[in-house]
Amino acid sequence: MSGKKGIKCTPVVRGLLLWVLLTNIVLVLYCFNPTQVKIRGHQEDTCPLSMAGLLKNNVTTPSQSTKSQSEGCTPAVNIMFMKTHKTASSTILNILFRFGEKHKLKFAFPDGRNDFFYPSPFLCSQVKGYRPGECFNIVCNHMRFDHQEVAKLLPPDAVYITILRDPVDLFESSFHYYHKTVPLTWRINGENKLMEFLSNPRTFYSPEAYNSFYLKNLLFFDFGFDNDVKADDPRVMSHIHNLSKHFDLVLIAEYFEESLILLKDKLCWTMEDIIYFKLNARKSSSVSRLTPEFRAKALEWNGADWRLYQHFNATFWAKVEAYGKERMKQEVNELRRRNAEMKAICLEGGNAVEPQKIQNKRFMPWQPVGESSILGYNMKKDTDPKFRTICEKMLTPEIQYLSELGVSLWLTRLWGWFKDTVFTV
Repeated sequence: MSGKKGIKCTPVVRGLLLWVLLTNIVLVLYCFNPTQVKIRGHQEDTCPLSMAGLLKNNVTTPSQSTKSQSEGCTPAVNIMFMKTHKTASSTILNILFRFGEKHKLKFAFPDGRNDFFYPSPFLCSQVKGYRPGECFNIVCNHMRFDHQEVAKLLPPDAVYITILRDPVDLFESSFHYYHKTVPLTWRINGENKLMEFLSNPRTFYSPEAYNSFYLKNLLFFDFGFDNDVKADDPRVMSHIHNLSKHFDLVLIAEYFEESLILLKDKLCWTMEDIIYFKLNARKSSSVSRLTPEFRAKALEWNGADWRLYQHFNATFWAKVEAYGKERMKQEVNELRRRNAEMKAICLEGGNAVEPQKIQNKRFMPWQPVGESSILGYNMKKDTDPKFRTICEKMLTPEIQYLSELGVSLWLTRLWGWFKDTVFTV
């Protein structure tokens, strides 16, 4: 007599269930979300000069004694940070959160989640409590960039900054972090799914497919462009030159310390303003080591991003040259010294730990679907009380910091609960 066997819930089945349910949930939520109403093109929608002046007068800025070494400059308080994916941008975000909170700056935050309804193009109406003509100091959450819309929120003197990363390393990181949310990759066989993908990417990629933008020219997509464009398409360099007109400083993740020194100089900030702990780092065992052959394949696949990176890497080093190599070396050494001091003051064990060893959930970073690979920190229990607050803020991941700044994250938390429940069954 044969009995009935239960249906196995394989990872693919669970993933499909997740995708179907999440898609329907998001569609329903979007239908009821008023931020999807487009408001464009009216002069009264733009932050007016008169309001911008009042905004600046209402914030607390650093005193003259704590200003940058640059003579005669005033610390910048109006900033647009285009937060790109997998580029060390979360560490920059923490720096901006700390500076903005310290000086009582006005952030333009999303509502219900930690991004501006990415991957939809950015709209002013996605900002929590937005009213046409309202001015903000800082815009810094993930978005799909639209300069025309962003400019409506900020005074004319706002400084526009962003950060790029070598496209091969970015692609490897993005594939690892997001591929379980891209249905076309679920049928990739073998232990090394990344190399299998790169061997024949068009087999597992379609520009129209759900979440496929994570798998090709992600930087180009983040900046609002077509990520399926060929590297030699004339539009690529046209878009790059257009970005050059909008962004005052483009940081490079591979030269993070030098980037921060240029940022400090550009914003007329102090060394204290840019000290940091590296956030959202992955444990080394989760990183795929690509051979030269596969690095070449990844570079070709992400050709538009490579041209973008090459262009701004050149402008970056031109700025370093203008700043002065010896001066840069001294400043980087001082930043390292200050960071080492803070590690000794704040960190239990002195380094990041795997998520299973993080003792306080306040310092638990967001994890990718189906695994725990993002490192975090433990704070010393006997931290000197005068450093406790700054230590806590430097160690706090994006989601928790946004909550502490008063941002509602109900949709982000719903998704977090859902992914963790489905993929840990």
